[in-house]
Amino acid sequence: MPRGHRERHRTHRVGWLRAAVLGANDGIVSTASLIVGVAASHAARHEILVAGIAGLVAGAMSMAAGEYVSVSSQADTEKADLAREGTELAANPDLEQAELAGIYVGRGLDPGLAKQVAERLMAHDALSAHARDELGISETVRARPIQAALASAASFAAGAVLPLAVAAVAPRSGLALWISGLSLAFLAALGAVAARVGGASMLVGAGRVAFWSALAMALTAAVGKLFGTPLSP
Repeated sequence: MPRGHRERHRTHRVGWLRAAVLGANDGIVSTASLIVGVAASHAARHEILVAGIAGLVAGAMSMAAGEYVSVSSQADTEKADLAREGTELAANPDLEQAELAGIYVGRGLDPGLAKQVAERLMAHDALSAHARDELGISETVRARPIQAALASAASFAAGAVLPLAVAAVAPRSGLALWISGLSLAFLAALGAVAARVGGASMLVGAGRVAFWSALAMALTAAVGKLFGTPLSP
């Protein structure tokens, strides 16, 4: 007897992977950049940590709110489309069945077989069939605002903790370099892992994250140097 064949796909990871990677990446970059900028202004360590913690809380809440609003808008659009489709199914079921069959013909089925498939699927769950094949809405990609908001906030906080921990224990002399170097290492590792999970090149994923993060830290360090308080003689 042939062994069962189980395929492993990555599409189901798209929703949570996007939110988690974006949140963690933003948590490291924004918090590290903030700390580096404050450190470059010659602030005391406790001032650097207060700024970093405030950045963590504000950033996590901002990510959660932004993700919730964005994904809620997507969910509202999906609900409106489904409600409209339900109305059309109730008013013109034959027309909707022909429309569904036409979709299957366009995908390569013979007209007779396409009609049979459309009939069977609509008899089973007409709205789900049209949602999936006409509107492109499925459980895999369906909008989930609360899940996206929590994932973004948690991943942002997790990412922000890393540069904060470095700021708490690294020597004050050269603190900006310690934070920048270790944060870039964290970010490169995150980019590589995200690329690996998504089936892309780990080297490319690490490289593009590290480049833009280094640029962000360099710019905030320049601002801290420019507007900071000079060291006392």
